[in-house]
Amino acid sequence: MALLTVENVEVSYGEVQVLWGASFTVEESSITALIGGNGAGKTTTLKAIAGLKKSWGGEIRLGGERIDNLPSHRVVANGVSLVLEGGRPFPEMTVRENLEMGAYAKSARPKVKEGIQRAFELFPILEERQGQVAGTLSGGERQMLAISRGLMSDPKLLMLDEPSLGLAPKIVEQMFEVIQELNSKGITILLVEQNIQHTLQISHRNYVMETGRIVLEGGPELRDNEHVKKAYLGL
Repeated sequence: MALLTVENVEVSYGEVQVLWGASFTVEESSITALIGGNGAGKTTTLKAIAGLKKSWGGEIRLGGERIDNLPSHRVVANGVSLVLEGGRPFPEMTVRENLEMGAYAKSARPKVKEGIQRAFELFPILEERQGQVAGTLSGGERQMLAISRGLMSDPKLLMLDEPSLGLAPKIVEQMFEVIQELNSKGITILLVEQNIQHTLQISHRNYVMETGRIVLEGGPELRDNEHVKKAYLGL
């Protein structure tokens, strides 16, 4: 069953069109990946879904209900959480305060303690750092905090934008393990990643985006696609 449906979405920045009829679905309880190079339109797609960038054509539906006409705070309240590239925590706030800020949606407020405990179980280092200001965290710790903050709203759909970018190889492995663990607990994930080798190992469905268009789709078998091997895997 499709949790998210993106149908013929068109997005522009001023007079420059960056998404051209983008269409794809995200099945409930799946890991779905948008893959492609820099400037392909992947992050713009996530922002359009989250209500941070308005589309001028097409429709976006969550659970069958249109969300493309809603402001971003309403999209969050409906169950969509976006974790942008680099984590972007509030640098002057502590780790714990950042987590609490993630639960601003009315439906999430009664579950703050539960959400913080989940974050500490997922990333024990955050419990050790809970009184530390976020601006002093390492890159890996900031990404852990960002994912945990994204989960504080108890989303139906968790969207992750380049969660492994700039991280040490050991932390990259941990990030992909965490994504799988979250999915095993029933969280639906839409993943944007340039680490395509790792992504194709964990994703259930993949959409290849080039110059604002979906040009390929498939499951793990995309690893054997000649275009994907040549353009993205260096094979």
